[in-house]
Amino acid sequence: MDEKRLKAFEDMLAAIRKQYDDTTEKMAKLKVEGKEKTVTYRQLFANKLQIQAMLSYYRTYGLLEVE
Repeated sequence: MDEKRLKAFEDMLAAIRKQYDDTTEKMAKLKVEGKEKTVTYRQLFANKLQIQAMLSYYRTYGLLEVE
């Protein structure tokens, strides 16, 4: 059971990191286009903050290396 849980955690962490990278990439593209005031940009910003909070919890509990 422990190996299964570890694998599930690692898969989840990889998905969260990918989502973070994708979000920051989309935000950068919108910023270059001068679209920082759009609803899409603001939604992405909120998503980024939520993902950062999750990653922060992982760091706090020693589940993720401090960068």
